[in-house]
Amino acid sequence: MAPARSRINSLHVAVIGAGAAGLVAARELRRESHSVVVFERDTQVGGLWVYTPQSETDELSLDPNRSIVHSSVYESLRTNLPRECMGYRDFPFVPRPEDDESRDPRRYPSHKEVLAYLQDFAREFKLEEMVRFETEVVRVEPEGRKWRIRSRNSDGISGDEIFDSVVVCNGHYTEPRVAHVPGIESWPGKQVHSHNYRVPDPFKDQVVVVIGNFASGSDISRDITGVAKEVHIASRSNPSETYEKLPGSNNLWLHSMIESAQEDGSIVFQNGKVVQADTIVHCTGYKYHFPFLNTNGYITVEDNCVGPLYKHVFPPAHAPGLSFIGLPWMTLQFFMFELQSKWVAAVLSGRVTLPSEDKMMEDVTAFYAKRDANGLPKRYTHRLGASQIEYLNWIAEQVGAPPVEQWRGQEVEGGYFRLATQSDTFRDKWDDDHLIVEAYEDFVRQKLISVLPSQLLESGR
Repeated sequence: MAPARSRINSLHVAVIGAGAAGLVAARELRRESHSVVVFERDTQVGGLWVYTPQSETDELSLDPNRSIVHSSVYESLRTNLPRECMGYRDFPFVPRPEDDESRDPRRYPSHKEVLAYLQDFAREFKLEEMVRFETEVVRVEPEGRKWRIRSRNSDGISGDEIFDSVVVCNGHYTEPRVAHVPGIESWPGKQVHSHNYRVPDPFKDQVVVVIGNFASGSDISRDITGVAKEVHIASRSNPSETYEKLPGSNNLWLHSMIESAQEDGSIVFQNGKVVQADTIVHCTGYKYHFPFLNTNGYITVEDNCVGPLYKHVFPPAHAPGLSFIGLPWMTLQFFMFELQSKWVAAVLSGRVTLPSEDKMMEDVTAFYAKRDANGLPKRYTHRLGASQIEYLNWIAEQVGAPPVEQWRGQEVEGGYFRLATQSDTFRDKWDDDHLIVEAYEDFVRQKLISVLPSQLLESGR
């Protein structure tokens, strides 16, 4: 851990967003005695996890002047990882005896259960008292050594305020990335991005091509098979000759990527197969997007690389006054949000120090060089994957927190393996019950739950 200073600072800090990242950021900042204001454009906490049946009229979400719907959650969504490894460290995401019948005790619960967990978290730590609901941040810019924030509430009234620090927690699941398909301009079918997918009903009796085969692509393709005539998944990670009928359904095929779209409505795959398709669904991810942020060009987003950022959090020239929580992906999201927030809060209070601006830039430059040497595209800059435990443990060390528990790391590794190898059954079949027991025993030992809930473990399936 970096050397502590003798004087502890108490700063006036703005947090942008009251989702899973913003909530834990607010808690950790207040724990370090900072004064916190959380700006949230919605009427409730939860961010990404607040489901709405509404979607955008521009189904590819390309029009910059469109009316934006911020949620990307679809009705059937369940978590991709086991709940016990997902939660904040001192507030585990477990079924609780006081939960009513509306709650979902499954190990891989629905989006409604995740939202309920975040609401429980906000209630437990009295976080809503720091939140200004229905208030959107429209401008953030440096003002000397401080930061000016311009916001607008639901009545259209704008306000300007000065803060010592700004913590950006606005999420990155609202601005879609769309695949480039040769010939798509003259293809007569319909296109939609997964951001605007809610239920399968509109695809009844259609031939649908889904681009992307990771979490949302796999989920949505299987969701649609119940009503569609045929579903064809195009995946750029597969060899060009790939053509495979997938288990669990009689109308679902996996292909290599699309070669071209034709004027007659056909889609040609790299494997040579041709289908007459009605709709293309782009399950191709999202762009990092900070339309409110003005740093005079210092912070850029190029092919989904936000930079320069030290350890994905601090821009060296603006540290520690500006920070970002939650940019990395392929990791334990809530757990990472908590550790990053502890780090930011401790740096702002002076309890932990950062390297000099030059040293941070050296680290960023070396990180980019390693990425490039490994042949990874810029869009993978914030992908942790196999390096996530090393990253999380590094931050934990900075703030004097324990390293990632062994059971938690093993659950994540096994969870991602099952997601990749048994996408049709991974949420309901697993072979790591011993890790569930270890997790709950750990929670009991730390007095985070009162008893080992054997009946809840049995109902986890």
